Amino acid sequence: MTAEGLIMRIIRIEVAVWVFALAFGGLVEAQRPEPKVVATIGGEDVYELLPVGGIPAIDDPSFLTGEAADAQMRPDEPVLGVILDGEARAYSLWQLDAHEIVNDELAGTAITATW
Repeated sequence: MTAEGLIMRIIRIEVAVWVFALAFGGLVEAQRPEPKVVATIGGEDVYELLPVGGIPAIDDPSFLTGEAADAQMRPDEPVLGVILDGEARAYSLWQLDAHEIVNDELAGTAITATW
């Protein structure tokens, strides 16, 4: 498969997932924004599904203690773990699915965790 073919397959899957998510997110047909065509590759349209800033970053994250997290999270909940100078953070991937970016500070260093 060519790179263009792969890009188009990914775009089509993302469009299907986006429409599915909107359908089950309580939006009615009239509220759905029309995808914007931003380019054409090999005769196929490439769509912008979300505008810049359409997925908000978490800029001031709050954290639970290990005990509180155990009570709230499932034992098999996946996390993105970061350790820096002996300090550790765990970001729930299920939370990152909705935000994708966390801007945080760890051991006095500004970090960005992305998913």
